[in-house]
Amino acid sequence: MNSTSDTPIDLQKPARIAIDLGAESCRVSLLRWKNGKPAIEVIHRIANGPVHRGQTLHWPLQNILDGLEEGMRKAAEVATEGIASIAVDSWAVDYVRLGADGKPLGEPFCYRDERTNASKDAADKLASHEMLFSRTGAQPLRLNTIYQLMADPASGVDPHAPWVCMPEYVLYWLGSKRVAEYTNATHTGLVDIKTGDWARDLFELLGIPIDAAPPIVPAGTIVGRLQGPLASLPAFRDTQLIAPACHDTASAIAGITSSLNATAYICSGTWSLVGTLVQTPITHTDALKARYTNQGAAGGGFCFHTNVNGMWTLKQCMDGWSAEGRAYEIEDLVKKAADCKTIPGTIDVDAESLLLDGKMPERINQELKGRGLPQIADVAGNEPQFARLIFESLASRYANALAHLELMLGRKLERIHILGGGSKNKLLTEMTSLRTGLPVESGQPESSTIGNLAVQLAASEANGKPLSSEAIRRWAEVLCQD
Repeated sequence: MNSTSDTPIDLQKPARIAIDLGAESCRVSLLRWKNGKPAIEVIHRIANGPVHRGQTLHWPLQNILDGLEEGMRKAAEVATEGIASIAVDSWAVDYVRLGADGKPLGEPFCYRDERTNASKDAADKLASHEMLFSRTGAQPLRLNTIYQLMADPASGVDPHAPWVCMPEYVLYWLGSKRVAEYTNATHTGLVDIKTGDWARDLFELLGIPIDAAPPIVPAGTIVGRLQGPLASLPAFRDTQLIAPACHDTASAIAGITSSLNATAYICSGTWSLVGTLVQTPITHTDALKARYTNQGAAGGGFCFHTNVNGMWTLKQCMDGWSAEGRAYEIEDLVKKAADCKTIPGTIDVDAESLLLDGKMPERINQELKGRGLPQIADVAGNEPQFARLIFESLASRYANALAHLELMLGRKLERIHILGGGSKNKLLTEMTSLRTGLPVESGQPESSTIGNLAVQLAASEANGKPLSSEAIRRWAEVLCQD
């Protein structure tokens, strides 16, 4: 992304704010214009991560909101030309329940919380995976909103309390309008893939009150104006709130400047999403068995991909090592991992135990043991070997996912576009190319921010008309120009 420099700002063109909520950090980015060219700067970062509250796992909502307010105040102080709009994207599936006063009933649960084990078991007795997949196009994963909503009564949460997913909650917090943006709503497992609206019969079948769900709106919908204390700041006097592609992967895909014809994408971060764009959903049994899912794309079509447990395992290892005084910077760890000549083998990065938090080196060794492979001693000096194992395992999983993707598409792919934080990991990129036999191009590390802003600009230009993928890509090209 371009960043600010000494070039004078064009004060006749208002700025834009993109808020990107990540499982490890949240970012407030500011777009300004210099000589007709975009300058994008991350104004503020907020450390993030799930927190334990007794036996349950939650997101520290108030910390996130406080950090976002600080970031927006910084942006308002800088952008004296005024800020035209704010949009928010985030990870999917998690949501905030609201009380009668419109305030959160409590901290939102994290999708990794194990309370959904029981609710998914209950759902499986009522609705088969085949039926759910054919109706919604969404892979029936334990972390999905559908199973979280079913788990709420046992968690002491009123199932009739209105709910709103995380990025749309931030828009609600800023402007008091509750919506579900389409690309994000498709991750709930409750949207009819044919109509694009809530599948009301599924709500009834699974005992989920439909009256608590927000209305679905398309990507690029202007949901009102900024309200509250921030609205009193001069920079925010005419600021619109826009629902972009609220799911961060959909925003990231919207930020790709090149056509995705014959191209696979890998959105590499806490999760890795491996797939491509399709115009019609693929909901046959083979796609279900291969763990692929259909999620709405900005401007039409579907992101057809599989969820891979990405850099989560390495981050969990690094957090544990840091707590023991064995801290590493990711760049140094990648460099040392490149020098490792041998590893015990590879593991299934999607193993259920590796989706949980804590004791990750021990969990990895249990997976090695289960495969009859030697374990890696979790001692100082062996950290690069763990990293190398994780990267090799990821590259192997990517190759497997892409092989299945080609079978389902009935055609060969010609290249891979890696975006997100993992695009900076040269070692993983090289391994991916080697394992798949395909050339790999690296995209923008902050691709979700690019897509977020591209949808904002396209929405303002469309003035209430439906957005096209071509218009969004055109703005993405503008934002990525040197």
